[in-house]
Amino acid sequence: MIRIAILGIGAVLVAILFKKGKEEFSLYIAIAACFLILLLGIGKLEVILDAINKLQGYIQINKAYIGVLIKIIGITYITEFASSLCKDSGYQSIGDQIELVGKLTILAISMPILLALLETIDNFLKA
Repeated sequence: MIRIAILGIGAVLVAILFKKGKEEFSLYIAIAACFLILLLGIGKLEVILDAINKLQGYIQINKAYIGVLIKIIGITYITEFASSLCKDSGYQSIGDQIELVGKLTILAISMPILLALLETIDNFLKA
């Protein structure tokens, strides 16, 4: 995390230097730093996936639900990353639309899990 923080702070300082003269370079530096930080952060996903697999060993969870959970995590990261880039570039409305579509996509993907949960609750209430 220290490496990522140093990379982020260094990119901001360099981008500030270019902001006064060559503003487009400032934006390119910020985008490049975002991609580098994202690539460094993707390595942490292996730890999360291992923890999910261990959890699945303790509790019998349908593998389809785990797949949906991983997709939701991926959509969340991609949505946040793209939205932040748009907002930082001055395109707030595009960033907001990306967030909205991301939320709708997560809702659509999670519907089978929600329906299964409601069906389980219904079975408990009938018993």
